[in-house]
Amino acid sequence: MERRQRGVSAGLLLLLYQISQVGFQNIPSVTLGVLVLNIFLFLNPLRPLTEVCLSVNEAVHRQNWQRLLLSPFHHADDWHLYYNMISMLWKGIMLERKLKSIWFAYTIAVFSVLIGVVYIVLELLLMIILDDPSYGMNCGVGFSGVLFALKVLNNHYNPGRVSTVLGLPISSKYACWVELVAIHLISPGTSFAGHLSGILVGLMYTMGPLKKIMKACAVSLAYRNSAHSGKFLDN
Repeated sequence: MERRQRGVSAGLLLLLYQISQVGFQNIPSVTLGVLVLNIFLFLNPLRPLTEVCLSVNEAVHRQNWQRLLLSPFHHADDWHLYYNMISMLWKGIMLERKLKSIWFAYTIAVFSVLIGVVYIVLELLLMIILDDPSYGMNCGVGFSGVLFALKVLNNHYNPGRVSTVLGLPISSKYACWVELVAIHLISPGTSFAGHLSGILVGLMYTMGPLKKIMKACAVSLAYRNSAHSGKFLDN
């Protein structure tokens, strides 16, 4: 958590350059909004990282559940922000066009919170199974869990593609799992449980009941507000 930097830095400048090269007009609205929100909170964090990061101790023992909302949108440093937002840029462009903006925004919101819940459950299980209280102190921030979930969705909607991981061609069906391991071999300090949580939530959506539950909730809310409930549900 001590890596936090404020102000304009190399990673942020490179990110802004990459976004400008794509062109603001070519970035769908929700994807652009997520990029802007993360950049804004990097430059103007709501709280110090130690007060927004998500852990068992903070969320469960101290009941700081607001961290479920805050932790995904804060980043440890400029390069953490850069790699996550570049990934969000390309995944967002593809998925928002497929899912449409309203449903994509809904998906991002649900994933952001649910991945935090799954992360807490995984860390709790590790604490209990390994009898190691240090897992309760692992405190994570960043959007990468959501990005792993979006990668699962992207592979689901584009089957048969081949991804390159560490220079090796990998079937999209297995790319998330290979990337999960590869990232932690290259950068052991990253949150394995956080990334795994993203994959699990993505699978809940593509293979489990999550998508149906989200649709049912959306229809119920739309019905209560007398809105046109079916327009954004066909994806």
